[in-house]
Amino acid sequence: MLSENLIMLRNIHGFSQEEVAEKIEISRQAYAKWENGKTIPDIEKCSKLAELYGVTIDSLIKTEQLEDGRVILPPPKGKNIWGSVVINERGQVVIPKAAREHFNLTPGQRLILLSEDGEGFALVPADMFEKKMEELTKFASTKI
Repeated sequence: MLSENLIMLRNIHGFSQEEVAEKIEISRQAYAKWENGKTIPDIEKCSKLAELYGVTIDSLIKTEQLEDGRVILPPPKGKNIWGSVVINERGQVVIPKAAREHFNLTPGQRLILLSEDGEGFALVPADMFEKKMEELTKFASTKI
């Protein structure tokens, strides 16, 4: 898990092993052992790696895998990948429990479905959306 994430993140950021090792103040050989899975970094080095790649330590060491075996990249800090959902024949989806708990979603709570053509869609709690719209309306109607 960790070794795969290190390889993917390094490649995405366009770093060589030497560059990463230099940035976190270790030898290239030590870093190569982490990518090969021969050794693992201590928590201090994990913290430096997470900071370098803009991810959390948790997402650095975990791997999210799709049903077909492909691995999902660790998301940036503040972003989450909650897993996949399936739309049933009535068009319903079940929001993963971890996401419901994270956002304090409760049965019967209203959500607003937003989308951008060709980009997908998002669910936003109605009270949050309505508050933002109210703020935007007030801002737009103020005279400068």
